[in-house]
Amino acid sequence: MTRTLFTWTGRLFAAVLVLVLIGAGVVYAASERKLRQTYDAAVDSLDVPTDAASVARGEHLARTVINCTLCHGEDLGGAVYSSSPAIGTVAGPNLTRGKGGIGAGYADMDFVRAIRRGVRRDGRSLIVMPSEVFTHLSQEDLGAVIAFLKHAAPVDREVPRSGFGPVGRALLAMGKMNILVAGKTPHITPPASVPPDTTAAYGKYIADIAGCHGCHGYGLSGGRVAGPPGLPPASNLTPAGIANWTEVDLTRALREGKRPDGSQLNDFMPWKVFRGMTDAEIHAIWLYLRSVPGKPFGNK
Repeated sequence: MTRTLFTWTGRLFAAVLVLVLIGAGVVYAASERKLRQTYDAAVDSLDVPTDAASVARGEHLARTVINCTLCHGEDLGGAVYSSSPAIGTVAGPNLTRGKGGIGAGYADMDFVRAIRRGVRRDGRSLIVMPSEVFTHLSQEDLGAVIAFLKHAAPVDREVPRSGFGPVGRALLAMGKMNILVAGKTPHITPPASVPPDTTAAYGKYIADIAGCHGCHGYGLSGGRVAGPPGLPPASNLTPAGIANWTEVDLTRALREGKRPDGSQLNDFMPWKVFRGMTDAEIHAIWLYLRSVPGKPFGNK
């Protein structure tokens, strides 16, 4: 009887093992299909300038508006954003011409595809790259950003490639990890140029390319932010949410990370990046925020 019990236990274990292996194979195949899917990588031609003023403009945008340094490091030499054996690794690659960097091998149009479409050379999607925000960059500003990236000092740093662990692949296969960006990046016709000024229209442009709408919603009324569990809800930036704010209050929030009552903003708000914005840019954003319709909190 004991031998029979062991036999049945062994068979049950083998059956469970087979089912687990089949399930793992299905998950791997489904996730691999998503990772290998290709997208339209066609982009308009772009003139990348070489003059000092354009490079300086590109550096200002990259460091204080579109926040390239968050994922790629202050020196653009790459950085690991998150890493877990189960979930996987998300890392911003080394963008420079140094050892381990992609700068030396990237043509101008490779940068354009990655930034504006979120796709690799072969048409596969990048991971996490916020191309759905950067697609709003004007041709002139995108050219300036690429000019800055090409002039960045070489950094010798090998950065691990982004990839998925077993749990990450399962979440990807089930549609619970929406971080392949090419499929959710709209194909819009970018403006040739958006001259900096102090109008509400320019404030909207800054909000578009800085990703304000990504967290606060397209109506700017705030609410739950997509991302890891535990992220605080975004604030209501419409006149209904910041009715008592002044332009001085907004400036303090972006420069010091503090609310009008002196309390600290959550660190998820990238005010340490935005504090480098010019007074004119903050004024334009203020005019834009005052121009949008007031909405209840969370009414995207």
